[in-house]
Amino acid sequence: MNTIKIFYASVFVIAITVFSSCSSKKNAIVAHRGAWKKNNLPENSIASLRHAIDLKLAGSEFDVWRTADDSLVINHDAHYNKLLIEKTNYEDLIKFKLSNGEKLPTLHEYITEGKKNNKHTILVCEIKPSEISKERGRETALKAVETIKKLKADKITSYISFDYEILKQIREVDPITTLQYLEGNKSPAAVKSDKITGVDFHYSVFQKHPEWIKEAKDNHITLNVWTVNDAEVMDWIIKNKFDYITTNEPELLNQRIKNTK
Repeated sequence: MNTIKIFYASVFVIAITVFSSCSSKKNAIVAHRGAWKKNNLPENSIASLRHAIDLKLAGSEFDVWRTADDSLVINHDAHYNKLLIEKTNYEDLIKFKLSNGEKLPTLHEYITEGKKNNKHTILVCEIKPSEISKERGRETALKAVETIKKLKADKITSYISFDYEILKQIREVDPITTLQYLEGNKSPAAVKSDKITGVDFHYSVFQKHPEWIKEAKDNHITLNVWTVNDAEVMDWIIKNKFDYITTNEPELLNQRIKNTK
């Protein structure tokens, strides 16, 4: 029994190291849905991902849904052009272009692009909870992990979700990948006890529970925060030395970080 405990403890440390190794310092920047805002790019587009990589950001976040015909696609909302993604076939979704002329990207296309000329940027994959069933959400997570492994991108990918069971499902099939919980209703210590390697809560959660900042650091789990777009909030987060800061304003955040040095 002690051997098993030691094994899982070692795996947990490795999982944290995989994500943390992309940045050797605190307050590393994660682009929320890619770096899209400054150049008016579509969120979650290939172009916004490419710009995040070109900026050499620590991470670029994106959102995954599964269509009615089991295609994994990148989009934030459950609907795309008023079509419910989970109940629509992919060929019907791509009849409608993104604002820059791109088609709705598949996970395969997105990850393939994310690997190109990328030595700095972790691909932060958010698995959206299914609006059809919990089971479907877990199945989507497994299909996403399978796709990313086939593309040999698992070492540059981490997973986040508001659905705790999705993260636990991923942990069952991958003992070393990095996982971060988004909902903000569990303490860092509780998250660590389930072998989830980090917390990634809205900044208001940490303002309400500032003790969780220290708790996360004491438990040696990744400390991330979303979505930080206001300069004053940025300064508060920077002062508290989070590991990662997720933002729609990576250029502004980068300047605020430089101003503190």
